[in-house]
Amino acid sequence: MLASGLANDRLGHAYLITGPEQVGKTTLARTFAQALNCEAPEAQRPCGHCRPCKLIAVDRHPDVKLVSPEVSGRGKLTLKIETIRQLQQDLNLSAYEARYKVAILERFDAATIGAANAFLKTLEEPPGKVILLLTATDADMLLPTISSRCRTLNLRPLSPDLIEQSLATRWRVPAEKATLLAHLADGRLGWAVQAAQDDTILQTRAEQLAHLHDALAGRRAHRFALADKLARKPETLPDLLKTWLSWWRDLTLLNQRRGQPVNLILSNVDEVERLEPLAATWTEQQITASLNQTNAALWQLERNANTRLVLENLLLVYPLSQPA
Repeated sequence: MLASGLANDRLGHAYLITGPEQVGKTTLARTFAQALNCEAPEAQRPCGHCRPCKLIAVDRHPDVKLVSPEVSGRGKLTLKIETIRQLQQDLNLSAYEARYKVAILERFDAATIGAANAFLKTLEEPPGKVILLLTATDADMLLPTISSRCRTLNLRPLSPDLIEQSLATRWRVPAEKATLLAHLADGRLGWAVQAAQDDTILQTRAEQLAHLHDALAGRRAHRFALADKLARKPETLPDLLKTWLSWWRDLTLLNQRRGQPVNLILSNVDEVERLEPLAATWTEQQITASLNQTNAALWQLERNANTRLVLENLLLVYPLSQPA
């Protein structure tokens, strides 16, 4: 769609790129901005080597603005009206050197009502030679007046095979690590690349799974002690519970598909030897209850429930890995 618009000079003034976090929305927006302003022959755009391409890649081009929401005191992302007003002033100025001025607005679903309404005027009457690129996880999270004025591109999660191939060939990730990251990525190439370059991500996951295995091996008193320990770092709990949720999801699949190959759709492929015996030992009701309670715990923490009580209730639902 974008290549055709460039080739036939039928560009829209605004595009909305949607999809899961770290699936490549901002990367696509930058690449499109490079193609719009690349100095290479048309068939080779974006080349990635000319001055505009290099500046856009590191967000330093004077005519390509990257606008990101701010993190509030409570950790919530917010795109404020003041930021939109400043962007509108910049877009009304003539370009310094580019063919097109481009504004990339990340996570526009974090815009306040005031910011979204203020930006609506720019969408309705954009300055000449200006391209607006908005990103969001879901078009339904934006005001209908915003999404209806954009051409929408929905980026879907990639298959594990494609992510594994990309990691191995483009980023030179060792085969075993590429396989693990491809399954853990949940279709998000951006996450896989980040995890390949930052060893602390897999180290943190290993610690999170170690806490889970510790809980499953312990009795009630031990689980209460673990809940107390984990509750002292509430900022780490959402990611920890998401890792646990992924583990229980894999266990559910193994339990429901006994004797059938499921490796292609498992996330925690390095845990299969531990998961398979448990899938055969625990009942479907025990596994489903654990999965649902983990999901409920995430929901409760998002709504500021008592952290320790949430964890205690969760760990009491989990079955014992060793029968009494």
